[in-house]
Amino acid sequence: MGRLVMKFGGTSVANIERIRNIARHVKREVDAGHDVAVVVSAMAGRTNELVDWCREVSPMHDAREYDAVVASGEQVTSGLLAIALQGIGIQARSWQGWQIPIRTSDAHASARILGIDGVEIINRFKDRNEVAVIAGFQGINPQTGRITTLGRGGSDTSAVALAAAIHADRCDIYTDVDGVYTTDPRVVPKARRLDKIAFEDMLELASQGAKVLQVRSVELGMVHNMPIFVRSSFDNPEDIDSHATPPGTLICSEEEIMENHVVTGIAFSKDEAQISVRQIEDKPGVAASIFGPLAEANINVDMIVQNVSEDGKTTDLTFTVPASDHGRARDTITSAKSKIGYARLDSATDVAKVSVIGSGMRSHAGVAATAFAALAARNINIRAITTSEIKFSVLIDAAYTELAVRTLHTLYGLDQG
Repeated sequence: MGRLVMKFGGTSVANIERIRNIARHVKREVDAGHDVAVVVSAMAGRTNELVDWCREVSPMHDAREYDAVVASGEQVTSGLLAIALQGIGIQARSWQGWQIPIRTSDAHASARILGIDGVEIINRFKDRNEVAVIAGFQGINPQTGRITTLGRGGSDTSAVALAAAIHADRCDIYTDVDGVYTTDPRVVPKARRLDKIAFEDMLELASQGAKVLQVRSVELGMVHNMPIFVRSSFDNPEDIDSHATPPGTLICSEEEIMENHVVTGIAFSKDEAQISVRQIEDKPGVAASIFGPLAEANINVDMIVQNVSEDGKTTDLTFTVPASDHGRARDTITSAKSKIGYARLDSATDVAKVSVIGSGMRSHAGVAATAFAALAARNINIRAITTSEIKFSVLIDAAYTELAVRTLHTLYGLDQG
């Protein structure tokens, strides 16, 4: 017997048939004697529909009312799943974020969880053997009393934070894939599913383009040392033994992994834009004059490369931003031209970032050098490079993304067999 949080994403609850299938997954764990809390997303496509409605009514809509609208998708799903569970003899009730409550900051559409009071849910486990079905993605700001949402993918964060609050043994993230792979299997058919992956490696994979989990959920798992198990919701519930380990990937502390590979996985992102500010006077404060306005505009800057001219008087500064922020970033730099004092502004959106990740890099030299040689052998030009203790990333032309990923995946022995 234990305590589990089970989270189901939009594709897992896309229609009534799938919601009934989810109810059978939950029943399996209840029958095995576990206390169960379930976190659900909106039905697939529903949040996009709600967002489009807000934009159609008014492109410059009130963020507080936006949250009130888009949070309704999870409310519908939680109620439907509670009804489905009751229909198969499971005591259950639905909870909205404000009812628990899940307390958040007041940054509407991108709020952060400040705390969760799990006492009432725990009491109902003990007194009623009741399953809690919780609307993910949402909370309440205690100062304003307004509904808030956590940003896209926020149900993952809701689930991990709830698991920590109710002292769960594990948080199971059910999705449309059966675990975390060494890279996207659609790009590399030989990609392998990982049985275990360290929090740090998963955090890097998620932040560098892997779509399996929201970055914030992995951060919370690492902070609270909450094991996260990624598994498929499309397995037949009756074929799974609750007392055995099903197919999936356990995200856990590095100490729980017996053997660390040098490279764990390859992530990539085509959602990148490159901006180069040319012939800036090379003096103190120039970088601040560029990145300060970008920060004020809430534009995240990733890779940064600075080149100094031969005469030492001017410099070129190149960096990347999300492709969706490309136009705003250009406008922000152009507006600050008189303060920055540059000669030319160049940019490109036909670029991609490919990242090699693995905590084993800490104790192995030359990992990046072999990658650069392998890419050069494929005539893939590297525009920019960034490194950290367990990761390095290269910026390349987007047309070579798949070739680069396949090359590196094979290079580091990640292919199946």
